[in-house]
Amino acid sequence: MPEAYSQKDRRPQQARAAFLVSAGALLLLTLGLVLYGIPSPATKEAALSSACPGAVELTEKLKPLVKGEIAALTLSTHPAPIPELQFSTPEKTQTSLSDFKGRTLLVNFWATWCIPCRQEMPALDHLQSLRGSKDFEVIAINVDTAKLDRPQAFLNEIGVKNLKLYTDNTASAFQSLRQRGELIGLPTTLLVDKDGCEIGTLAGPAHWDLQDALSLLDAVAG
Repeated sequence: MPEAYSQKDRRPQQARAAFLVSAGALLLLTLGLVLYGIPSPATKEAALSSACPGAVELTEKLKPLVKGEIAALTLSTHPAPIPELQFSTPEKTQTSLSDFKGRTLLVNFWATWCIPCRQEMPALDHLQSLRGSKDFEVIAINVDTAKLDRPQAFLNEIGVKNLKLYTDNTASAFQSLRQRGELIGLPTTLLVDKDGCEIGTLAGPAHWDLQDALSLLDAVAG
């Protein structure tokens, strides 16, 4: 009994010691950041946001427009340049999102085995017919990695006429966004302004061709 009581009695002291060690480690880390100029995560985030000053103001302007069919859109709290994502064009050449800089983009990741993606595709095609121009484009990137004839066959089947078939059949762009925590499932859509800054993300399907979405997209492009 005495021995058992003694062990229990020492637990608060051990907890305090562990806390002091943790606090000391945190203090050393902070001193290291200050003395050696190592940027903290918050500093890095601020630096990225500084590359998109107009986007910060834009996201504030868009908040009242996130409603209805696009209520699930999550606006970026610290808008930053979109990652350099590589994918293929319909002509089988490599391209990246930076090649589209200068126009507002709605970047959608989809697959033929994803039922919500298939349901959303007509709305994206209609949106492209309504707003597609030198200033705006829907970039629908297919991420099928097998049976690569299926995506085009599916688009033909549902009568898609306005979208180009961009592909990521190595899943490199998909995995890049997934590792960053920006893409969990399909479909996922990224809203990018003309300066290449990520304005928001929507996980899941949406009616992008209805008025709620059109008003928001016009505000971004305007």
